[in-house]
Amino acid sequence: MPLTFDILFKNGNFWTGDPQNPSANYIACKDGRIVSISKEKTSSGENEAKKVIDLRGHFAMPGFIDSHVHLMMGGASLHEIDLRSAKDEREFAEKVGNYTKSHGTKWITGGNWDHENWENKRLPTKELIDKFTPSTPVFLNRYDTHMALVNSYVLRLAGINKGTPDPPGGVIVRDEHGEPTGILKDAAREIVVRLVPEPSLEDRIDTTKAALKHANKLGVTSVHDISLSQDLKTYEELRRRGELTARIYSILPIAEYRNLVSDGIKVGSGDEWIKTGALKAFADGSLGSGTAWLFEPYDDDKTNHGIASDVMVSGELEKWAIDADRNHLQLAIHAIGDKAVSRVLNLFEKIQEENPPWERRFRIEHAQHVRDEDFARIKKLNVIASVQPYHCIDDGRWALEKIGEHRAKTTYAFKRMLDENVAVAFGTDWPVAPLDPLEGIYAAVTRTTLDGKNPSGWVPEQKISIEQALKAYTQSSTFASFEEYEKGTLEVGKLADMVVLSINPFEVKPAELKHVKVLLTIVGGKVVFADKEFAEHYEPTAV
Repeated sequence: MPLTFDILFKNGNFWTGDPQNPSANYIACKDGRIVSISKEKTSSGENEAKKVIDLRGHFAMPGFIDSHVHLMMGGASLHEIDLRSAKDEREFAEKVGNYTKSHGTKWITGGNWDHENWENKRLPTKELIDKFTPSTPVFLNRYDTHMALVNSYVLRLAGINKGTPDPPGGVIVRDEHGEPTGILKDAAREIVVRLVPEPSLEDRIDTTKAALKHANKLGVTSVHDISLSQDLKTYEELRRRGELTARIYSILPIAEYRNLVSDGIKVGSGDEWIKTGALKAFADGSLGSGTAWLFEPYDDDKTNHGIASDVMVSGELEKWAIDADRNHLQLAIHAIGDKAVSRVLNLFEKIQEENPPWERRFRIEHAQHVRDEDFARIKKLNVIASVQPYHCIDDGRWALEKIGEHRAKTTYAFKRMLDENVAVAFGTDWPVAPLDPLEGIYAAVTRTTLDGKNPSGWVPEQKISIEQALKAYTQSSTFASFEEYEKGTLEVGKLADMVVLSINPFEVKPAELKHVKVLLTIVGGKVVFADKEFAEHYEPTAV
């Protein structure tokens, strides 16, 4: 007689997320799906399972689903130069110099720097690194990826000089004499990006495997990946090799939408491991780079309202978005500033008026700064807010200098959105922010900024509950990818994607959430990560 279950998890303290059956102690899985959930031993008994894992009373829940990552970029960041910890210009330059000594004359990429950490808050310039890199091409992103520092060698390589005009949707920062400083904002970065050599397929595979290993360690079982077409090919090759350890909802550039249409791809195309059918576009930049598009000028620069993206200015975004929606492709548009959010809502309204109805699920990625009157519009249009709570406690260190107290009241307004019954999906924007979902949950529940200056929370009225945060990292993220019937809660028939935690997050004070650790990560009923407490159950297998 064949065994009933592939694996049985017993003695767990399961939070299922299912209001009809909110808790359980036993979950059995077969062929990658949940086949039994109960508070008592399964009727068939433990001897009917090929494998039994005793969870020893630990808290377990649906696997975390990150609604916004850059998986390939994140994997690359694990071995590229990291300048986030640089406390000033001197340390920044020293780190680049030391890295160059061991790197030779290959392209130096990565960066992750943040000048807001420096006392003088000045943007770095090419002069800081030129002496270390006279013949080495350097392209160092700010951590938000909306501006980058390049050295003089790269400026010459790219043909950027005093006479080079700013591209639409971008800025070449210049000194008082009009000379480029080495800082390129938004679309100006693309002048250099196209010069950076493309990695090979095997390099991409290694990078992705490193990213997946990191994700599994943090309890992430699915990601909504801001992909390029070559990234998607990499994921498909990993799936073919049986080395994929997290599920991927691939969000491709909107400029490629015609390729998807010609291939017959619509929302939901793919299988339980890799799905496509969503498109990413930009409406503006970021607050930290001064390129988020605002109605009123920045408080620290009254001449600056931010930048609308080049495709927003040219009208291409509107044309592409209307046609893509007509072909049942999902729109996920980056909008950070309040004017960008408002203009994207205008676009969504136009699409609904012009195109035939279907089960469209518009997404705004980030939705950080929202005018008071636009919250109701977000709900009316059933727009999903794909937000990253860690940005709140990071940007909260300095955002008041840029937008002032009045606008801060409706920034990162997670509770306001939930009160308006907006679908709020949580993610990280990794590697812009750490991939750890528990850090994001801590951020959403406490809003305690990284500098420790807001112990009661920055804009504390926007704090949310533990349960709301967990749902945003599970159920809401599945809704954002049209997968709510497949995962996001622990129910019979759904995919057996789970995470086991060291501490029950419902039983600790919010400040203690940062001490919670992942003990086990299960994808499709297979253990893809195990802490030392459960190391004997670890099997490095995937699909």
